[in-house]
Amino acid sequence: MDVFYSSAITPKLISDLFFGKNTISFQSCMTQLFIDHFFGGSGVFILLAMAYDRYVAICKPLHYLVIMRRWLCVVLLVVSWVGGFLHSVIQLSTIYGLPFCGPNIIDHFACDMYPLLKLVCTDTYVTSLLVVANGGVICAVVFLLLLISYGVIWNSLKNVSREGRRKALQTCGSHITVVVFFFVP
Repeated sequence: MDVFYSSAITPKLISDLFFGKNTISFQSCMTQLFIDHFFGGSGVFILLAMAYDRYVAICKPLHYLVIMRRWLCVVLLVVSWVGGFLHSVIQLSTIYGLPFCGPNIIDHFACDMYPLLKLVCTDTYVTSLLVVANGGVICAVVFLLLLISYGVIWNSLKNVSREGRRKALQTCGSHITVVVFFFVP
């Protein structure tokens, strides 16, 4: 299969918007899928690393500099990248070798897994389950771990003064906002 034709303008290049080009090659589509899933998966794992940082800052403030050394921050970053990479490779490996047929038109702004699965000539039930399982399990586990971390933080604040509790929750406010914006939609 050489080219996917999208009925919407692809975000591949800004120039596509001006010139009305609305085609993207199969390799470009796979690259776009890889990058999307890589950054999405890495972002989820970075949110988890940030939750650990908040936990250490609030529950073990005197040990923060000992625990959160530079090498641990680098390890947490590399682990989030590896997690995003593995997620992306698994997602792409489920769709890359499938036979495509039909008009190769997707009615979406960008290449995404489900519109591509609609173009496959064979039954995609198992492939769809693998796609959902890969993304769903990662999101569910990370969200559960985030909830647990904030439960632990909240529990540790029971014996803290009202002012101390306010400062601790203020420290977590931006992270909770990002988590809500990431997971709720």
